[in-house]
This record gives sequence, structure tokens and C-alpha cells, in this order.
Amino acid sequence: MTAEMIKPPVEQRYARELQALAAADGGAKPPNWQLSPRAVRDFIIGREEPVELEGEAVAVTRKFYGDDALIERAVVTLAGNRGLMLVGEPGTAKTMLSELLSAAISGSSINTIQGSAGTTEDMIRYSWNYAMLLDKGPSLQALVPSPLYQGMKHGMITRFEEITRCPLEVQDVLISVLSDKVMNIPELENEILFARPGFNIIATANIRDKGVNEMSSALKRRFNFETIMPVNQVKLEAQIIQDQARNLLRESGLELDIDIDVTELLATTFMELRTGITSEGYKLDKPQSVMSTAEAVSVYVQSALTSHYYDNKRMSLERLVQNMLGTIAKDDQKDIQILKTYFSKVVKERAKGQDLWGAYYNEKKWIK
Repeated sequence: MTAEMIKPPVEQRYARELQALAAADGGAKPPNWQLSPRAVRDFIIGREEPVELEGEAVAVTRKFYGDDALIERAVVTLAGNRGLMLVGEPGTAKTMLSELLSAAISGSSINTIQGSAGTTEDMIRYSWNYAMLLDKGPSLQALVPSPLYQGMKHGMITRFEEITRCPLEVQDVLISVLSDKVMNIPELENEILFARPGFNIIATANIRDKGVNEMSSALKRRFNFETIMPVNQVKLEAQIIQDQARNLLRESGLELDIDIDVTELLATTFMELRTGITSEGYKLDKPQSVMSTAEAVSVYVQSALTSHYYDNKRMSLERLVQNMLGTIAKDDQKDIQILKTYFSKVVKERAKGQDLWGAYYNEKKWIK
């Protein structure tokens, strides 16, 4: 089944791990949870020892690289009465973490509301089959449930992506749901939807979107906020690029070798431009574009695909620099000059004693 999908849901991609953890799970579970809080944590950050399932040793891999204590706080939040708000820079794996939590807790990561400027109250609460509504009037049969409605009805996690992209009055629909765990349906006499145990909301918001539609203080009080910080270690960021690039290339039908040295070079470039300081302590101007780990993964994958299809060879530094330009110039063309300065000063100096950085510097010709 997963072979027929470009991106299988988390619960299908890691189905064997979830089955193994469930079979071996002896911990206490909150009502209607698929796994105990301890097993949810293990699913996300991995286990050193494999789990036995039907005579097979199933490895439980690390899927989120970051603050392990944050994972425990997030899981405990979802076991309580407050919603979970994941905030951070774009590309810090907020969506991925919400998917992992939902899959481990509810067995489904696809019960999702996608926030946007066009999101309406009907999209969050419920809408109607207007043919049935005109024919027989308001009824439960004519009601079209939203993901939030489904989450309350079945006692499962509802994900709300990019909540601050929604208008303020639309966001505030969640206040009574999070406070009282009920949804009134005034069109149907005496009809109230009471949330089943296991229901909760995981919302995500980008820090850079903070000023788009600021959340009301009343709604903020219904959430526990957790900030996901960018990766701050080159080796760790390179490992993430390797793992995710390998998966994305496999999903594209290719089993290509990952060049570890190039991923470390790419991670170094992105981290130094993101933080504005090199490993030698040299200060840099920071581009306006988001230099996230997710963008670095995209640059590597695009470069590997281009080299494979058009050059019939492994990924080249020429293609790497070409694809990097698109990321750098995404918000402001003037950021190209920042990359050019980085090559002229930082890469040039490192090229004197390292062959890889020397080859990297030779591709400066593409930065114009």
C-alpha cells in the first residue's frame, strides 16, 4: 500500500515499529491512547534495544533530533486538558513532530486542519451537505464533520497546521472546545458533541508568522507552548540531511549513495549562514531566507536528482551550488551577495588546505 503513495502517513511508514511497541507496552495508558507515554517517547526518539515482535527483533529508530525533554513535556501535555502548541522557525520539524505524536497516540496522523488566510469557521467546526439540507432540513445525516469534529467524536488527536495563518475570529472557535471539550450545534435542537477521552489538539505556528494573525490571550491560555529550536551541531544536522535525503530519494524510486562529506559541507554552510558566525569566529551577514535543515535537505535532494538524471553521475558540487542559489534568493535577490561574500572569504580560506573545500570554491563561478 505504501508503494502506491508519494508520502505514506507516519502510521504506515513505521507500522512495524508501532506494532512492536504496542505488543511490548506494559505501561499505563491514558484513556483511548494506542501507546503509553513511555512508548510514545521511545517511538519518537528511538530505543537502544530492539523490540521483539513475532520472533523478530524490530529496531525502533530515532525520528526527531532535538531536545528529548521537550518530547516528554509534549506527551504529558497531550495526556492532560491543555492543547499543545509547537512554535519555531520554519523547517524545524514542527509538522513532523505533530505527525509522530498523533500516529503514536491515536494511530492516525491525517486528522488535520490546514490553516490559511482562507480557512473559515465551517472548515474547523462542521459544514453541510446542502442538497440534503434543502431536501430534509438540518440533520446529523446532512452534517459534514470537520477533522476537529471527528477528533472529538472518536477521541483522537486533531492536528492544526499553521494556526496563525487563520483570521483571529476563526482561531477563537477553539476556545470553547479546548475549555469545555464540547461543540454546540445550534442548527440541531439540543445537539451537543461531547469530546471522548483521548481528544486533544496539536497546533503549529512559525515564529516568522507571529505578526500575521496574533493569537488572542484567551486562546494562548488554552495551550502549552513548546519552542522547537534549530539544530546547532554540524554533525547532527549532517546526519539529519543524510537520513532524510536517503528517504526522499528512495521515495523517488532511487537508491543513491549519500555523500557524507558533502552533507557535512552543506550542513556547515547552512549553519554558519543561519547563525551569522563561522566555526573560526568570523562574523557574517545573515540572509533573509530561511536557512533551515529542511531547506538543506531539499538542496541536497535536488542536486542528487539533477546529477543523476542529467549528468549520469553522483551528486556534484556544481549542482549543489546551483540549487543553493534558489534557496538563498527565495526572499531577496540581495542575499546572493551574502553567499558570494561567504565564498570569497570563508570558503576561499578553507580551500587552501582541504580538497573538498577547494572543489567547492571552484564552483563560485555560478554565484553572480
